[in-house]
Parts: sequence; C-alpha cells; structure tokens
Amino acid sequence: METTLDTIHVTASPTAGRRWGGRILTGIPVLFLAFDSAIKFIQPPEVAEASARLGLPPDLSLAIGVVLLACLALYVVPRTAPIGAVLLTGYLGGAVLAHVRVGDPWPSNTLFPIYVGALLWAGLYLRDGRVRRLIAAR
Repeated sequence: METTLDTIHVTASPTAGRRWGGRILTGIPVLFLAFDSAIKFIQPPEVAEASARLGLPPDLSLAIGVVLLACLALYVVPRTAPIGAVLLTGYLGGAVLAHVRVGDPWPSNTLFPIYVGALLWAGLYLRDGRVRRLIAAR
C-alpha cells in the first residue's frame, strides 16, 4: 500500500509541549553558537591559539564570527529557520573537518559540532511544522 502525504497526519502547528521542547532544544545550541560568535569578535588570546592549532589564520576569526552570526540570525527567525539550519549544518561540518584534520579526540572535539547540529535540527523539528512535513513525506 502506498503512503502519500495526504494519509500522513502531521500537524502544522506544534502542541504546547512540542513547542516548549523545541524551544529548549533550540536554545542550547543557539546560546553556545552565540557565545562562540561573540568570542570571535572579542578575540581573546585563546581564540588566536585555537585558530592557529586548527591551521586557520587568526585574522579569519572575525570573518568566521560574522558568518556564524548571520547563519544564527537566520536560524532564530521562524520564517527563515530551515535555511539557517541548513547553513549552520554546513558551518558545523567545516568544524568537524578542521578537528579531523588536526587529529583531535573524536568523542569530545571532533563530534561536538555534530551534537550541536543534532540539537539544532531536533529543536527545529519540534517547533516547525514545515520541517516535520518534509521529514514525514519521506
């Protein structure tokens, strides 16, 4: 029996519990990424050291912070949240690559961006009916 989108029940607006769960799951990575962006603007010596260890010129920190903040801004606005999630997924994929390249430990440094991305998408899934419908259509 074929299943079509018409036969799959996906609510357009989330329940209150789903909405709050989505907000909490969204808030955790948003706070972390906002902090990460802010320290790239402030540029304490630790940021320069971490950039150098990853093979990135320290003067790129500001540009990376701007890109991260722009992607994050798209993600927190409900109308543009899905495109923000896609862009943040790409950003976090670059972070995984940087950690793999220098041989950082897997469970902590290397996989941490994947944990952040999973929280971003889980939060978005719970709070955005468009994402639930897209996933249910598969």
